[in-house]
Amino acid sequence: MQTTEFKGMALDRVPRKVGIVGYGRLGAVCSQARPLPSLVLAHPNVKQDKPPSSFPSQARVKHDRPPQTQGTLGAGGDPIPLQAFPASVPSPRHPDVVVEVAHPKIIQESGAEILRYANLLVGSPSALADQATERQLLEASHRWGHAVFVARGALWGAEDITRLDEAGGLQSLRVTMATHPDGFRLEGPLATMRSTGPRAVLYEGPVRGLCPHAPRNSNTMAAAALAAPSLGFDRVIGVLVADFSLKNVHVVDVELSGPPGPTGRTFAVHTHRENPAEPGAVTGSATVTTFWRSLVGCCQLPSKPGIHLC
Repeated sequence: MQTTEFKGMALDRVPRKVGIVGYGRLGAVCSQARPLPSLVLAHPNVKQDKPPSSFPSQARVKHDRPPQTQGTLGAGGDPIPLQAFPASVPSPRHPDVVVEVAHPKIIQESGAEILRYANLLVGSPSALADQATERQLLEASHRWGHAVFVARGALWGAEDITRLDEAGGLQSLRVTMATHPDGFRLEGPLATMRSTGPRAVLYEGPVRGLCPHAPRNSNTMAAAALAAPSLGFDRVIGVLVADFSLKNVHVVDVELSGPPGPTGRTFAVHTHRENPAEPGAVTGSATVTTFWRSLVGCCQLPSKPGIHLC
């Protein structure tokens, strides 16, 4: 466990304690950013779970994970479940917000338990494609009075999508994510697919059907499904494209349609986002900044039960 000091945000100037579950790229960036949250938790399932040698000088680092949780991955490569999170952390060090940046299974297996003690910022919204997980999070959120925040990630125009949806005008929503095949972390039948040309559509259909097979490459689509609850995971369409020409960029296209105007012409919006990325990276560079702003934003918001994009 790593402990550092973080002076409060604009809302109430009260210092926030933030636990970070996962130490991949997003977890490392959040834990090293300044101002720095006052509590950082490592999780035994993350391969890069050691703090950097350049950790800020004011940090006090203590490794207190039980010996049996020192491994990285469980049998079959699955993440190890969160080990007795509340009981293992003395109450004065309980975080106000726990940030998940590890794997959707962390949310599915431990999200409801975390909500008993803190607000939750979900960095893997594809976890909510599982209806039982979404129901459990909502129940726990209302029972314990803690909020579920969901990072929008690479989704451009999330607020506009939600406004149109709340007004009853959103008729269709389609999100296409394209990048080099090395940037995919696919499971199940998608993992065995091979591109037959320079550009191939690996999946096109409801987002709910994609998330279990591309849990780390469908988060933008999952965020769109949450931004448009009238369509949800079953009616928002996700398209996953392997493109060998996109070696250092992630391309996200968001297309939506609304009601026809007085002339009969349909309202439509199409955004095209090109996000620079290291070859083979799952997370683009601009998404790292966006995620940090989501973390800062949820620290400024009150603890309101329910699921909220931020």
